[in-house]
Amino acid sequence: MNAHEVIQASDSARRKLSALLFWQKTHGVIRAWREQARQRQTLAMLSDDALKDLGLSRADAEREGSKWFWEGPFSR
Repeated sequence: MNAHEVIQASDSARRKLSALLFWQKTHGVIRAWREQARQRQTLAMLSDDALKDLGLSRADAEREGSKWFWEGPFSR
């Protein structure tokens, strides 16, 4: 294998690794978004007494539940 072939092989490996890392990160972000949405749905279903036990009001739960799935817990 000459130097040109080694460079081509390493470029190909770098591209494959880059694509793999991109998809792994994308999958992790989507998984986090789904988990946030699930937690917000659960929060919305809690009774006022359960929310009070957590130190939250119904308004807090509604504010959290009105966020878009990609918004973090401390936005707005």
